Amino acid sequence: MTNRETRDENQAGANVHPGSPYVRRVDDLRGRIMDGSQQSLPTHVSQAGAERPRAVTGAATAATVLVSLALVHEVLLTVANWRVYLVVHDFLAGRATAAEVLATDSDALADLGSVWVSALVWFAAGVACLVWLWRARINSELMNGAAAHRRARGWVVGSWIAPVANLWIPYQVVSDVWRASAPRRSVPVTLVTAWWALFVVANFVVKPIQWRMSSRFDDEQDVLSNANMSTLLTALYVAAGLLFVLIVRRVTAWQTHHHVQDAV
Repeated sequence: MTNRETRDENQAGANVHPGSPYVRRVDDLRGRIMDGSQQSLPTHVSQAGAERPRAVTGAATAATVLVSLALVHEVLLTVANWRVYLVVHDFLAGRATAAEVLATDSDALADLGSVWVSALVWFAAGVACLVWLWRARINSELMNGAAAHRRARGWVVGSWIAPVANLWIPYQVVSDVWRASAPRRSVPVTLVTAWWALFVVANFVVKPIQWRMSSRFDDEQDVLSNANMSTLLTALYVAAGLLFVLIVRRVTAWQTHHHVQDAV
């Protein structure tokens, strides 16, 4: 563009009256451009504001049902272990045959103790619990902010599979959700602490011992010891499972009540 053409355009622009339709159209266009550029800027606040509370009632029901099924499975395993012991005891006392011992060790009740059945039952229960915990974590952040939690959201899942960290970080995650969901921030975490203590003792202390016992039966005493250890393990699992169900139901009630109040 020549210097003369530039001077002509500047002169034409200077001759435009500020109140003319041309100027108004340019101002409107400039305003729309500015508004569009501001809306396109992603910010943390806008992302947080776009997040909505998650429904936890259905997830809580699924977790409760599947945890209950896992506990029933553990009870049936204990019954099977005691039945094996009683048949072995009767066999050694001459009151049962070898065929009865073999039949007891291979029937449907004994099959519940297979690795695949146990893994499937506990995997389903674990997935259901994680779905509930993930949704409850999001809701608790919306209720009291992310600062109320000691761990990032990814630890809701990662804490259970990280070696060593899975000894205490899941407790922190659940207890923070508990506190952030409660109507009173000073609510005690005794219930959560008791659940986690029982779960850790069962999973990391008693279960490895019971597994070793169940892999080798040299005499009647080995079968009896396995039945006793299985009973202890089941008692710990049932106690921990019932406490966890109470935690799930209470947090779900708190969050549901909070969302209903916000909707009014």
